[in-house]
Amino acid sequence: MALTRGGELFTWGQNAHGQLGVGSQTTCIPKPHLVERLKGISLAQIAAGRAHSAVVSLSGAVYSWGKNDFGQLGLGDTEDRSCPSYIGALEHWKTVFISCGADHTAVLSKEGLVCTFGAGGAGQLGHNSTRNELVPRVVAELWGARVSQVACGRQHTLVYVPSLDKVYFFGSGEEGQLGDERKPNQLIPLPIDLPVNPGKSCQENNTSQKVIEIIAGGNQSIVLCKENQNSYLNGIATLKGEEADAWVSNSSLQDWNSIRKNIKLIFSSEACINGSFLEKRDKHFKTSKEVSGVDVSEVKRFYEKISMQPKVFQEVQREVEKLLPSLSSSPISPENFRVYLILPFLLQGEDDSSYHSLRLLAQAIMKLQPKDLQTLECLWSNLETAFFKELVTIYQRVSEKNLIDFFLEVTESLRDPFSLHPHETVTLQILQILYQVNSRTGFRVQANNFYVPAVKEIVALCWSFNKETSLWMLSKYPCIFDMQDKVIVHYTECKTLASTFRDRHLTALVQKHWDFPVRRWCLLEDIWTHLNDASTQQFSKILKVSFVGEAGQDGGGLTQELFSVAARTLCQPGTGAFCRLASGLAWFPSQVPSCEDTFHRVGTLFGMALYHASVVPVPFPRALYKKLLGLAPTLQDLEELMPVAARSLQGILDEECDQILESLDMDFTIMEEGGSTVAIELKKNGANIPVTRDNRKEFVDLYVNYVFNESIRKPFEDFMQGFLRGCPARKWKMFLPAELQIVLQGHTKFDWHLLEENVIYIQYKKIDQIIGNFWTVFHKLPEEKKKMFLAFLSGSDRIPCYALDCFRFSIADPQVENPDEMAKRERIQKSLLLPEQHRGISGPIEGFFPPTTAF
Repeated sequence: MALTRGGELFTWGQNAHGQLGVGSQTTCIPKPHLVERLKGISLAQIAAGRAHSAVVSLSGAVYSWGKNDFGQLGLGDTEDRSCPSYIGALEHWKTVFISCGADHTAVLSKEGLVCTFGAGGAGQLGHNSTRNELVPRVVAELWGARVSQVACGRQHTLVYVPSLDKVYFFGSGEEGQLGDERKPNQLIPLPIDLPVNPGKSCQENNTSQKVIEIIAGGNQSIVLCKENQNSYLNGIATLKGEEADAWVSNSSLQDWNSIRKNIKLIFSSEACINGSFLEKRDKHFKTSKEVSGVDVSEVKRFYEKISMQPKVFQEVQREVEKLLPSLSSSPISPENFRVYLILPFLLQGEDDSSYHSLRLLAQAIMKLQPKDLQTLECLWSNLETAFFKELVTIYQRVSEKNLIDFFLEVTESLRDPFSLHPHETVTLQILQILYQVNSRTGFRVQANNFYVPAVKEIVALCWSFNKETSLWMLSKYPCIFDMQDKVIVHYTECKTLASTFRDRHLTALVQKHWDFPVRRWCLLEDIWTHLNDASTQQFSKILKVSFVGEAGQDGGGLTQELFSVAARTLCQPGTGAFCRLASGLAWFPSQVPSCEDTFHRVGTLFGMALYHASVVPVPFPRALYKKLLGLAPTLQDLEELMPVAARSLQGILDEECDQILESLDMDFTIMEEGGSTVAIELKKNGANIPVTRDNRKEFVDLYVNYVFNESIRKPFEDFMQGFLRGCPARKWKMFLPAELQIVLQGHTKFDWHLLEENVIYIQYKKIDQIIGNFWTVFHKLPEEKKKMFLAFLSGSDRIPCYALDCFRFSIADPQVENPDEMAKRERIQKSLLLPEQHRGISGPIEGFFPPTTAF
C-alpha cells in the first residue's frame, strides 16, 4: 500500500481475498493500482495485515477491506470485501491510528482509548478471552491509561502508555515476543519488563526529548528510544493557514514556481481539498450525514485572501476546473461531500470563468445518486443560515447570468427562442433543491432570495412570440419566479389549453365557449346539474355565465359573480358542505354528508374558479392550500384553525414538569364530537398509552395529523379529485400555499386611491366637476359601501391576485348618441381590450392583462 501526497492510495500484490480494494478478485496484481473507492477521502494513515487492509481519515473515519473470516474488518460479519467499507461502529470514535495484525485489527482514539476486533484465539484482542470479535470493542483494562501508540503483530498486540512510560503486551508469547522466556497466551494487557529503562537511557545520553516507538512484526516486538521525532512522513498535502498569506505576498518568479506547484498538488486533488478547511478543536471528528466537518468561515477567509491576488486565484480556479469533471459520483463517506460545500465559496467570482466552473460543479452534483444527493441536502440544511443564504446567492447569480445570456442571444436572433440548453438549467436545478431544503428547515431564507430577475424578461419574450416552450421548461423551477410571474405562467397555460381545444375541434365546429345558464333562486342545484352533465373536455372551454331572467353578457364579471354567490351559499349552515369553526374559518366535516358527490362537486367548482381567474372567497385556512400542494400542515396551521386546541398542545410540548404532565391524565385518544362524543385512538391501543415527556411530540404530531388528514380523508380526497377535474391546467402547483390562497381568495385590502388613478375616462376628463364630485362622494363612503361598489363592477368584493396594481374601470356617458363619438369610443374600447356591451372584468383567459371594467 502507498499513499501519495496528493491523497491517492495505490495497492499491489496478492489479492485472493480482495485485500487490494480494487473491486476485483484477481489473484495477484503486480503493479500499483489506484483504489478508486477511496477517491476524495482525506487519508491520514494506512495499514496492511496478512490479507486485509485498513485506512483512517483525517477526521477519524475508518475503512477496511479484504479477508474477514474472523471479523477483522469490524463490519459485524465474516464476509470478505473487495472494496473499502466504512466501519460504522467507529463513527465519532476520533480514530487517529490503526494497526493490522494477521487476522485482527486495533484502532487508537485521540483520547487514548484502544479498540480491537477480529481473531482473538491467542488473546491478542486483550478482552480476557479467546473469543473472536466481529465489531470493535474497547480494551477495558486500558481504560483511562491514555495510550499513545498501538502495534499489531501476527497474534500479539503492543501498546505504549507515555504517562507511565510503559509498554503493554497481550496475545501470543510462545515465540518469545515478550523478550524473555516463552510464555503462554496473555489475555489482558500487562507491562513488559524491558532490560533497560528507555527513559533513563535517554536521560543518561543527555537528550532533551525522548520518544518511544513500538513496532510489532510477525512474531517480533521492537521498542525504540529515539532522541527526537523523525517526521519523514508528512501525510497528504493540505492547506495550512499561513500558506495563503505566503502565496499572496510572494511574487518573485522563483517563489511563484513553488507556489504553483503547491496549488496544483492541493487543488487538483479531491482528497486534499476535503482535508483542508477542517473545523478546529476536533469538531471535524464528528463528521456525519448531518455534520460536514468543514469550517466554512475558513473557506471564505481563504477566498478573500486569494481574490486579492488575481494570479493566485486564477491558478486555484484553473486546477479546480480540471478536477470538477472527475469528482466522485458514488461517495462512500460523508467526508466525500465536503468538496461540494467548499468549492462554491472558492468559485464565487463574477467573471465568466467562475460562472463556468460553478456550472461544472452543478453538473457534478446532479450526477450524484439520489441517496447521495439526499446526504448533501442534509449537510446543506445544517449550514449556518448566513452561509446557506450565501450559497443560495451564488447559485442565484450564476442562474441569472445564464438566463440573461439566453435572452440576449434570442433577441439578437442568434438562437432558437424556445429551448434552453442543459448547462443553462443545471444551476436552476441546484437552486430549486436548495429551495426545497430551505422549506424543510422552516424558510430560514426568504423566498425572494431565490427569484431570478431575468425570468421576467423570458416571460415577456415567450408571450411576445406566443410560444411557451421555454416558459414550461423554466416552470420546473418555481422558486425562480415571483408571484406575479407564476400568475402569468398559470394563466398562460389556461389560455393555451383553451386555444388548443378550439384548434382541435375547429373542423367539427364545436362551440369554443361553455354556456352556463343558472337561476339565482336555485344556484347550487343548477351548478351541480351542469357539472354532472359535463364531459372532461368541457372544462377546457371558456365559461360563459348567464343568470336566467337577467340582461347582460359575460365578460368575466358574471363568471366571477357566480363563484362569489356559490361561495357564500356553501358556507351557509343549511348546505351541509363546510363547518364554520369558532375561529371563523371553514373546514371539512369529519362525517361525510349522505350525498357522496358533494365534495367532488365542490372541488370541481373551486378548480373551475382557479382556471377562470375567479375569486372564490370561502374562508379556508392556509392548511387547505398546503394539502392541495401536497405539503403537510403543522401545529402552527392548527393554531390558525383551532387556536385553543393548538395552544394546549403547545403547552404540553413546553411543559418541563413530569408531575404536571401526569396530572393531566392524557392518553393517545382524541374526543370526536358529532351526534355523540366518541373517543378516537390516535394509534393502536392508544387508550392505554399515557402521554409523557418522552412521547408527547408523537402525541402532538398524531393530533395534528388526525385533524388535518385522518378525520377528513374521504371528503378531502373527493375535493382534490374534483379540483383536478375543474382545473385541467397544472402549473398552479408552482404557487406557494400563501400564494395559492391569494389566487383563490383574492386580496381583501385595497388602495382605493390606486383604483382612482387607474380609471380610464371616455367623454370625460379627470378635471371635470362631475368626476371630482364622484370621487369626493366615493372616498367618503364607509369601507363596506366601497366593497359593494367593487362587487357591482366586477362581481366580487375582492380584487383578484393579478389585478392588485392594475385593476381598471372606465367611466363613459351612456347618453352619447353621436355616431362619430360612438365610433371613437369603440376604437378606444377595442384598444383597451374592452368586450363591447360586456359587464365585468375581462378575465386573463380572454382579455389577459390588464383586466378592465366598463362603468
